[in-house]
Amino acid sequence: MPTRLRTQYVCQQCGRTAARELGRCPQCGAWNSMVGEAVAPPKPRRVGTPTSGSRRAPQRLAEIEGEAEARLALPIEEFARVLGGGIVPASVVLVGGEPGIGKSTLLLQMAVQMAHHGPVLYVSGEESERQIKARAQRLFGAQGVPDGLFLYSETDLESIIHHLESLQPILAVIDSIQTVYLPELDSSAGSITQVRDCASRLQAVAKAGGTAIFLVGHVTKEGAIAGPRVLEHIVDTVLYLEGDPFHAYRLLRSVKNRFGATTEVGVFEMGAGGMAEVPNPSEAFLAERVVNAPGSAIAVTMEGTRPLLVEVQGLTSPTSFGHPRLTANGVDLNRLLLTIAVLTRRVGLKLAEQDVFVNVVGGLRVEEPAADLAIAAALASSVWDRALPADTALIGEVGLSGELRAVGQLPARLREAARLGFRRAIVPVSPRLERGGAENLSVVEARSVREALRLAAPEGRSSNEE
Repeated sequence: MPTRLRTQYVCQQCGRTAARELGRCPQCGAWNSMVGEAVAPPKPRRVGTPTSGSRRAPQRLAEIEGEAEARLALPIEEFARVLGGGIVPASVVLVGGEPGIGKSTLLLQMAVQMAHHGPVLYVSGEESERQIKARAQRLFGAQGVPDGLFLYSETDLESIIHHLESLQPILAVIDSIQTVYLPELDSSAGSITQVRDCASRLQAVAKAGGTAIFLVGHVTKEGAIAGPRVLEHIVDTVLYLEGDPFHAYRLLRSVKNRFGATTEVGVFEMGAGGMAEVPNPSEAFLAERVVNAPGSAIAVTMEGTRPLLVEVQGLTSPTSFGHPRLTANGVDLNRLLLTIAVLTRRVGLKLAEQDVFVNVVGGLRVEEPAADLAIAAALASSVWDRALPADTALIGEVGLSGELRAVGQLPARLREAARLGFRRAIVPVSPRLERGGAENLSVVEARSVREALRLAAPEGRSSNEE
């Protein structure tokens, strides 16, 4: 008796399934994202019967022999830092990011570097071999491309796997996972079923042959990697390449890593020669700073285990409209609203009739609360029209009562500020303050935002302040 197929509707954004077509997905809220797919009912199997691949007996942990396989050395140090020290053989890495952010450029640079140590296969479903070669010559010149790099323009996954098994490369790049497809599936490339099954097949090939595979993933308008959420569960590592398209700096951030920390970031600068590493990102973010300008404050934020000094700019201006404008670029809008409310109620700055603008220089996005004090100081400096001391860094989380709360990894933040020549840092009061090797830095403790602003700008006065 032939197997009867049934049709189910799958959201192409989040993977939610439904028995009938819906105009709007009830899980993620996306419109017109439910696509019908034919599925066969599961084959009946007697309960307790093992499948063909699960007949091995469990082993004791103490009896398992062998050590973890050595990583492949990656010359791009910022990339290796995010991966946890190098490329793990037989691993599957998913790299996501907005279109044009530099994913293909960065992975092509990695492929060229790794091709000096063994065969590397770069598969593209979006560009031809000639287009990839032209990009490689533009980045590295005619003599800079090694013989170990193989290019292949194909979207049929069966053909891609055939060449992976015959070539046995140490590294393979699939650009992108949304363009490849399995011929035996009825759905089109990029659908939920195709993305999930293609990723599972590639994972099996990587584990069997020892090839490290990097997958490029498209992102949705919300910034999440397109396709089912299970895609991020299949792979070993998930990396996001972030940055403002109008700025040169890019951040490679790890959000999942089975072989390393998930808090590391790498900083790159996009230029004519591709993605260049930024070994001292704090210096780069402060390079264009205008000293002694009102509305400018220095925050020390943590990106993973790396402290970064960034300039936070604040501007207030009497509003010309009925409702004041509030613009936040690089900071969380809710944190900014909280800071404005504290400045109004606890410090006495009248910001209810002011347009407020806050910007983080360099295109960096600061999410952690440790930048609250710098945001408050930048806005107060703009209201007073008085510059803060250029050699002062501000660190602290602002509470609703106007108090300053302690932040994590304070010694590392102070060391970075001292390394860049800052002479003073204003921090929350701590019973056990650790300088962590920043003896040349004068650390001033404050209990509240009002006290911190008085210490940062002792002569700051304005008619706007009660």
